[in-house]
Amino acid sequence: MINDNPENLPVPSPAEPAPAEEHILPPEAATPPHWIETLLRIGLGEEILRIGTHLMVIVAVVMVIILSPSFFPASSETLAAQSALAAGPNPTPTPPASVTSPPSVNGLAYPGIFRRAMLHTIIPTRPRTDIVKYTVVQGDTLFGIAEKFGIKPQTVLWGNYNILLDNPHSLQPGQELIILPVDGTYYEWHAGDGLNGVAKYFGVTPEVIVNYPGNHLNPDEIGDYAAPNIKPGTKLIIPGGKRDFVSWSAPLGVTRDNPASARVLGPGACDPVSGGAVGYGNFIWPAANHYLSGFDYSPESNHWGIDIAGHEGMGVFAVDAGVVVYAGWNEYGYGNMIILDHGNGWQSLYAHLSAIYVGCGQSVGQGDAIGAIGNTGRSSGAHLHFELMTSSYKPNPWDFLPPP
Repeated sequence: MINDNPENLPVPSPAEPAPAEEHILPPEAATPPHWIETLLRIGLGEEILRIGTHLMVIVAVVMVIILSPSFFPASSETLAAQSALAAGPNPTPTPPASVTSPPSVNGLAYPGIFRRAMLHTIIPTRPRTDIVKYTVVQGDTLFGIAEKFGIKPQTVLWGNYNILLDNPHSLQPGQELIILPVDGTYYEWHAGDGLNGVAKYFGVTPEVIVNYPGNHLNPDEIGDYAAPNIKPGTKLIIPGGKRDFVSWSAPLGVTRDNPASARVLGPGACDPVSGGAVGYGNFIWPAANHYLSGFDYSPESNHWGIDIAGHEGMGVFAVDAGVVVYAGWNEYGYGNMIILDHGNGWQSLYAHLSAIYVGCGQSVGQGDAIGAIGNTGRSSGAHLHFELMTSSYKPNPWDFLPPP
C-alpha cells in the first residue's frame, strides 16, 4: 500500500456544505390581507385594479390644475377679467380701444391682420329730382355721357334739342348740356298749352307732370288742366315721356328718278338720272377697316348708321354698283357726303368725307373708290359714317355687310 502522506500530517475531514441563506418575509407580507384574499377569491380583483388606476389619473389631473398657476403666471388680460368678476355686478368700465394704431405685445407690433374700426358710415346717394349742367369735354360721346349719369342716350338728346338738334354728331367740347334726373323729355311751357294735350303728346298722364317733385308745381294751384296756372317759359321734366326725333339725316327714297328729295340736305343734291349702273343686291365693306370708332347703329338715339374706323385720307368704296344721286356738302352735320342709288330698291350713304371723287349722275361699280375718310361736319374725329336705306326704312348695316 503506498503511503500518500509520508509525513503523517493530519488530514482534514471533508467540509460540510454551508447551509443556504434563508430569505424570511415578514408575516404581513407573506400572505395577503384577508379582505384582499376574499376579493380575489370572488373574482373582483381585476375590477378593483382598474378603478384604482382611474382614480390615480383623476388625482393627477387635479394636481396639475392646482399647481399650474405657479408655473404659468396669469396674463394681464386674465387678471383684469378675474378682477372684473370679483368686482360684482358693477365692474369698472373698460377704457375704449385705440383705433389709431394696431395693438402690440411687449412693445412689438401685433403680427396678425389688423382691421381698423370704421367710425363713419356711407349713406347711399339719394335719387336727384332736379336737372344738372354738364360741360362736354374732348372725347365725350352721347353714349358715354348717358352712361355717366345713368340715363338713356335719347334722354340727353331730348333734353338738349336747341343745342344738339336731335343729332348725336352735334356733340362738341365746351357745350353745356342739361342732364335730366330721369329718363324722359324736357318741355318749355307756352301760352295756350293744356296739360292734357302736352301729356298726350309725350305719352304720359297729366298727373305725371304735375306730381313730379322736380317740376315744383303745386297741384292745388294748377286749376283746370285745359288752362292750367303754369307760367309761359316754365321748363318741365316729363318723366317717361317720348317723342319722335326731328329728322336731320338723309330722307328716304333718294333715287335716281327723284333725287330732288335730298335738296333739303344741302347743295350736293343732284338732278334726275335715267339709266345707269344697277347693283347686284349684295354688299362689300365701304372701308378697309371693319370695326367701329364711334357710334353704333342706334335708332333709339337717332343714329341710323355705323361709324367705321379710319384715318383721314383712307379710301371709301362703293358697297355695290349704282348711280351718284348726292355728292357735296350736307347742312345737317354730315359734312361732305355721297349717296348712291343702286337701282334695286337700295341706297347707301357715306358721310364726313375729306374728299369726294365722283359727281352727280355718275355710274360706279362695286368696290370703286368714291371718296376719302375725313372729319367734316359735326364729327369728333376722322371716321366714315355709313348708312343703308330703302324707300321705307334704314336697316342695321351689320345685318347686310359681310362678317368682319
